[in-house]
Amino acid sequence: MTTDAVIRPARAADVPALVDLRAQMMRDMGADTGDESWRADAAAWYRARLAEPMRCAAIIAEVPGDGVVACAVGTVDDHAPSPRNPSGLRGEIANVVTFPAFRRCGLARTCVEALLQWFDAETAVHVVRLAATADGEALYRRLGFSEPRDLILERRMPR
Repeated sequence: MTTDAVIRPARAADVPALVDLRAQMMRDMGADTGDESWRADAAAWYRARLAEPMRCAAIIAEVPGDGVVACAVGTVDDHAPSPRNPSGLRGEIANVVTFPAFRRCGLARTCVEALLQWFDAETAVHVVRLAATADGEALYRRLGFSEPRDLILERRMPR
């Protein structure tokens, strides 16, 4: 890991950096980020979620002189309770991304580890999910992630 990086929870002032990192993640996934109209909606989403510290945490890596260079975002979703999940709460990790110049330094891993600590200490979730890219799969498996018990399917709704 970059030794001078500070790992900390994001604050409202970090929202522009979170949006920039999300744009980087989208570009890495092959999305066209040229239409910037989504950025205002993303910023509003981050501002609203960061105001709910029991439902969302964004962990960032900040390098002096370079600013925020990596992040991982966790949310708590409310589902109907079940025998396997009495609280009904489920965690999700998303937006794990590092700017290219700072990759392979352990920043994403450190952000995810801090986020898992937040889930453990500050929430009642029993399961944390994420969607892994091919590049991230090995990291997540080392951190204890595996295939879900249930087959997860999705359907894109025509809009």
